[in-house]
Order: sequence, then C-alpha cells, then structure tokens
Amino acid sequence: MYKKEFEIRWSDIDANGHLANSAYTNFMSHTRMAFFIEHGFSIQKLAEFGVGPIVFYEHTYYYKESFIGKPITVTLGLSGLSEDGKFFKFEHNFYNHKGEHLASSDMLGSWIDLKSRKLMVLPEPLIELSDKFPRTKEFKTLTKSDTRIEGKRPKDLI
Repeated sequence: MYKKEFEIRWSDIDANGHLANSAYTNFMSHTRMAFFIEHGFSIQKLAEFGVGPIVFYEHTYYYKESFIGKPITVTLGLSGLSEDGKFFKFEHNFYNHKGEHLASSDMLGSWIDLKSRKLMVLPEPLIELSDKFPRTKEFKTLTKSDTRIEGKRPKDLI
C-alpha cells in the first residue's frame, strides 16, 4: 500500500471549518501522481510514449471530519487493471493522525493518446511497470464493461 501524508492548509477547509470535498480530490490526485512518478511513470516517460492519465470517476465516501492543523494520510492501492493496461482502478483511503478512517474513494481511469485524444492501450514497457503496482485484496482484472458499470451514459443538451 502506498502512503502520502499531507498538512491541512487554510485553503483546504470549507465554510464549516473542516476539510473541503475539493481538497479530498486534490489530495487523491497528488497522491496518484506521486505514486506514478515513484513507480516509473514520470512526466518524461509518459511524454516519451505520448500518453496521459485520465479520470472517469471518483466516488468518495466520508466517515469523519478532518480539521486544519492536523496531518492526514492518504493511501493508494490498485484495485483493478485491464490485461492491456488500458483501464485502471485505485482505492484511496484517508486517515487522521490517530489512524482513524476519515474517508474512502474509488477512482476509475484510463490512458489517453495525447495526439489523437483517444483512449489507448498502455505501451508494453509501461504495462510491465504497472504489473508491479501494489494491489488491494479486492483486486480484479478489469474489462471495458467495468467502465460503464454505473449505467451512466452521456446525454447531450440538444
């Protein structure tokens, strides 16, 4: 399990005086990018292959409040990966300085070809690196149908 610690800043709290939901999203994103960099997916490496990560969704569940002046720890584990590396799913958990569980979030993502702007299969050297990611106990091999499991589809305004 990957861990990253954060200090809650003034700009991270909302009108209720606790950690804002947007801050949870920012901490997860920062944790993921640090994780990718530490596991060989540096900005330079991604640029070499013309690939970038994208988010399909983040579902966050809040359990306890967190306040300014107290550190929080964000964990990350790989809970799903397609065989071709095209789709990945991370589980994030938030803990306060006492180790109490504050929130959890499931995030589903993919890779985009930065030139064509279309989803892409992960290049083989990056698949080899992703095979070494720490996995959750609930890890599963993802398929394309797992990306639409919620049944949501785009509906244009027009």
